[in-house]
Order: sequence, then C-alpha cells, then structure tokens
Amino acid sequence: MGEIAVATLYSGHMPATTQRSSPRTRTRDDLYDLIRTSDGLTRAELVDATGLSRSTVNSAVVRLLDAGRVVESDLEEKGPGSGSGRPATRLRVAPKSSHVAGVDFGHSHIYVALADASGEPVGEQRIELDVDLDAAGAMDVAADLLARLQREHDVERVSQLVAGIPGPLDTLTGLVRSPTILSSWVGLSPADELTRRTGVPVVVENDAVLGAYGELRRGAGRHYEHFLYVKASHGIGASIVIGRAPFRGSTGLAGEIGHTRLPGHTEMCRCGNRGCLEAVLSVETVREQIRHAHPGAAEEDLRVGRVDDPVTRRILDEAGRTLGGVLADLCNLLNPEAVVVGGELGLYGAPLLEGIRAAVDRHAQPATAAALEVVAAELGTSAELVGALQTAATAAAR
Repeated sequence: MGEIAVATLYSGHMPATTQRSSPRTRTRDDLYDLIRTSDGLTRAELVDATGLSRSTVNSAVVRLLDAGRVVESDLEEKGPGSGSGRPATRLRVAPKSSHVAGVDFGHSHIYVALADASGEPVGEQRIELDVDLDAAGAMDVAADLLARLQREHDVERVSQLVAGIPGPLDTLTGLVRSPTILSSWVGLSPADELTRRTGVPVVVENDAVLGAYGELRRGAGRHYEHFLYVKASHGIGASIVIGRAPFRGSTGLAGEIGHTRLPGHTEMCRCGNRGCLEAVLSVETVREQIRHAHPGAAEEDLRVGRVDDPVTRRILDEAGRTLGGVLADLCNLLNPEAVVVGGELGLYGAPLLEGIRAAVDRHAQPATAAALEVVAAELGTSAELVGALQTAATAAAR
C-alpha cells in the first residue's frame, strides 16, 4: 500500500497485527479505550455508549480497577431532590509516567514523535529521505531521531513504539513482501529491526491503516461506523473501516488500490506494470501539472495547495474524478458512510473532493452514492503519526 489508502477500524482499539484475544478481553480493552479517550466516564455512560449490559460493563470495570489500569473518583455532590442511592463515580485512566513513540515512514520522509502515556505528542522530528531504497539507513535515522527527542525532553524510557510503512506487510510473518514496492525492505521484519536499534517493543502497521486509525480516533472518522480512508501522497494505498473494525485481508495485504489498472493509461509504475492509479495520480504528478501551468509559483504554495485559479481547479477536479472512478467500485462493494481523503493530495481540498464526488455520483449505484459523504481528513498529513501514537498508547496500557 502506498500513500493513497483505504482502511477498516474498530472504535475501541487497534488489535496487534497477529494477536488473537477472547471476547471478554476485547470488551475490557474496548471499555478502557473509551475511558482513555474521554475526560472520564461513569459506568452508566459506558452502558449507554456501548449498548452492553450493566453486568458486563461492571465486570469489565472491576477487572480494569483490579489491574490498576483505571481509577474512580466521586462525582460532584448531587443537589437537593436529585434522588438517593450510592453516588456515581467517574472512571479515569490511572496516571502513568511512561512515554510512547510513533514513526511515520513515507516514501520520501521520516516523521517521528514522542508522546505521553495518553498518546499526546510532546515532541516531533521530521526529515526528508528516500525511504524506499535504503531500509537500513531509514531505520537508523528513525532511531537517531527518537533518541534525540528523548534527550531533548529528558525521557529515559519509552514503553512502546508503533511505526507505519508505505507498503504491504505480511501480518502472519511481520515481513515486507512486495519485491517492487519498498524494494530494499523486502524480506525484512521492520519490527525486529527497529527493536534492535531502539531497545523498545515495536509494532509495525501499514501506514494507511494507521492513518485511518488516527482519523477514527481524533479526526473525521470518529463520526462514522463505516468509511474508506484514502491517503493520497507519493503513492496510493488503502484501508477499509467497517463497523469501526480493521479489515486487513487474510495476510494483511488488503487495500492495494494504488495498483488498480486504469484503461487507456501507459504510465510506468514502480510495481513494474503500466497505467496503475498511483502512477497516474501521485501528488508529484498533480503538482507537476500545476507547476507547468504556473512556472512562477513558489514551491511551498504548490506543496500546501495555495495556488487557486480556474486552471488549478480543473487539474484537481480531473484528479479527483480519476480517483473517484476507482473508489466508486469500492463504494458499490462496501457501502460506506464516507470517503475520508487524507495525505498530501488531500490538502488541496474542495476541487479534489468535488471531483471525487462527481465520479462516485456518476459510476456508483445511485442509492450507494446518495448515502455517501466525501470529506477531507481533519488531521491532514499527521493522521498516520497520530494513529501510530494512539495505537502505541493503547498497547502500552495493556
């Protein structure tokens, strides 16, 4: 999966890549995550939020309290006439001093963040680097950036690191499989390599899955049960959110929409085929078209989508229609509530989204299209890193 992606995620937690857990454990962990991402909840509010029975919630809460993962404190005194009975208590995550970290490996950048135990960033470092062709060098740089952040913020210990990579990762083995995407990473276990360099437990996910998780927890995705997260940058990848639970396929390789063949196109793709979606529609391809029409435009304006005129809007509308034509088939298959568009191309906003909307309306079944929203990712290009930090905070708390 490259950097245009589609994702499936569960509201409560992001399961570890190969972990299997019992329904009882998943319920406990899901309730913990609801508590962790709120300002504290009562047991009654947990019942209302989840639809679980009071006895199931109480049982899970007792287990969380016994494990020291949450604490409870009395609510403010009830006023006169508010009824009798035992005062309700508010559940909050038990305070911890540990830190977590996240790494977003893009095709051309490394973005590292250090966060507190709740997943809130305390420091970030970003560097431009060709990640595809030098796996060892990229991971060395990521480890060095994390060490620098720890020194700057006087953090001695990191309890969990989660990293996202812009390529297919086999969830059964933890190995990078594709010989043409991230070619220097093939056969490597990024989790093992990063653990060896940092001394920290590491979970590695596809970057699109983490981007969708970031939007699910802190961005536009929190409004939906079922959505497609599309990360459009230097490549195109996919992750699918169905019932707020992740779908990765039998070996974790689901979502390769970037290598959907487009009829009539012959552009060479990094995968070795011609006419793939990401070869036709990478952010660099779109920027080059805008650059050609505006030779005097500043690169920074091109990068963040500040060039706005009829020619640019037409280029972006056509790009959106190309992407939307591929997404329309996915919408027919999955019937999502929304398409959430992230990545660098997502920063271009309304003209791109309008093109996607027009193509979905044209090519998807009318009833499917009518129920669909097309929205920009609220976290922009930070979605993948936010998703990594949120995943790390959840894993560290277990």
